[in-house]
Amino acid sequence: MYKNAPALNLRMTVYCALFTAFIIVGGFISIPIPVSPVPIVLSDFFVMVTGLFLGFKYGVISTTLYLALGAIGLPVFAGGTAGLAILFGPRGGYLFGFLLMVACIGLITAKRKPAMITHLIALVVGNIILYLIGVPWLKMIMNLSWAAAIAAGLAPFIIGTVIKIAVAITLGRVLLPKFRQTMTSISAQQTDVDEEE
Repeated sequence: MYKNAPALNLRMTVYCALFTAFIIVGGFISIPIPVSPVPIVLSDFFVMVTGLFLGFKYGVISTTLYLALGAIGLPVFAGGTAGLAILFGPRGGYLFGFLLMVACIGLITAKRKPAMITHLIALVVGNIILYLIGVPWLKMIMNLSWAAAIAAGLAPFIIGTVIKIAVAITLGRVLLPKFRQTMTSISAQQTDVDEEE
């Protein structure tokens, strides 16, 4: 999405770490639900925002960092959990699904002017991919029927997902143009410096 310049790369590295922190904080905001081993969290919301703001490359980097931190034992997953048992347990499909969701959102919105309809399409498709991975994974790990897997892994989250998409679109509409303008400005400044040298 952005030109490859040292100043810009440093700034994007900082943003990757920042958005990883947002995803982690979203995991700490966790609400267990009786019908599912998968809690309601805000991690998926921040993954959506990461895809919108950082794009494909840096969004994937940021989300991969989140998964790697949890895999090595840092308590960054929902409810302060961590480890390979969580990553490959009932929630694992959603965690790995975060990677494909952020990649999808980044690809759909890449090099396009911020537009509500583009963001809506990207977020809806990203969430469809998330659940297409998460629900079958949950079914397989817990040996559930399809009806039970959908009841536990999709139905309780639909309303929340719609709300998260709406909020993410609003944030994108308000903040994303300024964010991209900042990135473009840094890139232009670095280009001018390179030409002077």
